[in-house]
Amino acid sequence: MRERIIITGGTGFVGSALTRHLYAAGYDVVVVARNAAKVIDMFEGKVSAASWNGMGFTNWEHFIDGALAVINLAGENIGGGRWTSTRKQRILDSRVLAGQTVAEAVAKVARKPKVVIQASAVGYYGNTGARPVDESEPSGEGFLAKVCRQWEHSSQSVEDLGVRRIIIRSGLVLGQGGILPKMAKPFLYYLGGAPGGGEQMVSWVHLEDEIRAILFLLENEQAVGAFNLTAPNAVRMKTFYAELGRMLGKPSWLNVPKGLLRAALGEMADELVLVSQNVVPRKLTELGFNFHFPDVTAALTAILGQR
Repeated sequence: MRERIIITGGTGFVGSALTRHLYAAGYDVVVVARNAAKVIDMFEGKVSAASWNGMGFTNWEHFIDGALAVINLAGENIGGGRWTSTRKQRILDSRVLAGQTVAEAVAKVARKPKVVIQASAVGYYGNTGARPVDESEPSGEGFLAKVCRQWEHSSQSVEDLGVRRIIIRSGLVLGQGGILPKMAKPFLYYLGGAPGGGEQMVSWVHLEDEIRAILFLLENEQAVGAFNLTAPNAVRMKTFYAELGRMLGKPSWLNVPKGLLRAALGEMADELVLVSQNVVPRKLTELGFNFHFPDVTAALTAILGQR
């Protein structure tokens, strides 16, 4: 009998790849989304679907009863628009309400899931410069750090029910979707270059390693608490963009000034583009996880070679 896994946010960039991977690995996957019909169509009927508006408790808790795991990836796109006060509140609420709903559902069912995996991000640490940062680092300053703290806390109550809980603090996830095509687009017009001079460190992970790490943690009963899902070798932004340009056969020469970025993006510039983080996956590697793509050149080669 196939063990059941419930995923919220299962139609997003990471969520859809994870759903396909889990199904291929032999799990019975239930995707909780706003549009159940879209789920059935996206995954060709290979997974079950449940409708949820993302804002509160609905009718899908029965799927959790007796399930192996709940993976909570739900949350509004952080980079989807300028951070107005209204949008910032939506970003925060979408994550906190999703985590609270998962925790409430787990509390209601008779047969608790064995594990809850709670999404988060390296934004938890704030701007930490070039020094290596592992999971022992306290939370930093800024809007994203605040969001991540509350996001992580939102499902914490499942631990009091005896459920193993894992927090995944993901870096910049690289694949054929997500943020990478947006980063590559200026190169098509010979306008590629690192933002703000490019001295800031960027912590990244290949999509394949992101998915493999989630499954590794799910299946490893020793895994508990927060884990950084980042490749072991962060790079400076200028190195990243130089490699990206080289792969695309285009120069990386146009460095957008910090002031222009701040004028265009506001608060997002400092927290998403100019922030410097050298986040290392200490706990993940200590458990024995091996990265298929530990360096950015290999990662970009694998992704862009598939175009």
